Amino acid sequence: MLKIRLARGGAKKRPYYSIVVADSHSPRDGRFIEKVGAYNPLLKKDDPNRVTLKLERIQEWISKGAQPTDRVARFLSQQGLVKWEAGKNLKKGEPGQKAKERAGERAQREADRLAAEAEAAAAPPPAPEPEPEVVEEAPAAEVAAEEAPAAEAAAEEAPAAEAAAEEAPAESTEG
Repeated sequence: MLKIRLARGGAKKRPYYSIVVADSHSPRDGRFIEKVGAYNPLLKKDDPNRVTLKLERIQEWISKGAQPTDRVARFLSQQGLVKWEAGKNLKKGEPGQKAKERAGERAQREADRLAAEAEAAAAPPPAPEPEPEVVEEAPAAEVAAEEAPAAEAAAEEAPAAEAAAEEAPAESTEG
């Protein structure tokens, strides 16, 4: 099948297209049958040199069965050679299969969460548990300070008791 299409040329970031008649199976920039025009997208839209066409040759190729691509059909419709209509891609804005699956899983999780919240709201609230009595604990420094005098007092009493114990047997032996 013959196509009237664009073949890219020009440098990197500086595109320039040739409008060619080529077999639909040949590469985009590859072999073509005839060059029938040019397109320079870097020129302003109202510039007459933006699109140049050999109208007689294009008409001849269309009469032989060549089909213009969408972009070339736009150019030809401006010249009145072909009637161009915008394509109707009904699935253009539709999400892909994986996105649909993720959306379904997200909706299921949200439904489960709402059901759990509704169930928790419908159930009677549990009886309040008695709060354990809070015993205020003294900080460790205060506890150590309270125990230190008691330990000192016990240490003072211990030598006095030992001394009294030593004196007592001595008195009983003399007696």
